[in-house]
Amino acid sequence: MATSTLETTDLEYKVANLSLADWGRKEITIAEHEMPGLVSIRNKYAAAKPLAGVRITGSLHMTIQTAVLIETLVSLGAEVRWASCNIFSTQDHAAAAIAASGVPVFAWKGESLEEYWACTLQALSHKGGKGPQLVVDDGGDVTLLIHKGYELEEGDKWVNVPRRTTKRRSSRTC
Repeated sequence: MATSTLETTDLEYKVANLSLADWGRKEITIAEHEMPGLVSIRNKYAAAKPLAGVRITGSLHMTIQTAVLIETLVSLGAEVRWASCNIFSTQDHAAAAIAASGVPVFAWKGESLEEYWACTLQALSHKGGKGPQLVVDDGGDVTLLIHKGYELEEGDKWVNVPRRTTKRRSSRTC
């Protein structure tokens, strides 16, 4: 699996194949029509930039739908860095489109476990050695790293640490 880092700019990313970006962009455009709530928020608040300067780290499945969320956060002014929360769920064309748009993304389908943790750490590391102020963390791994001692710059303040899970309780009794 080839990963890339663009050397001619300060753009950071590790994706399977940046040439998939055009395909990803077409799919993102389709998904925007299927996600009117996010697009409505983007249209209503983009000019005001209510998230200006907020550093966000995401660890959520890197899919086309997640790309719409990422681009909404960016349009609202956030500084976003992203890794996938699952080594098997990444849609490589979605990751490529986000990387091509200038958002640091570190995700490709089939990462090794070692690569996964390295990507997660890269997503946590914002400019100037700063950490995130807000995390979107599906599996809890970013939150785990922070609680296990990932160092934030002194004075960093947390806005929120949401966690969501898709696990359901079984209705069966044993």
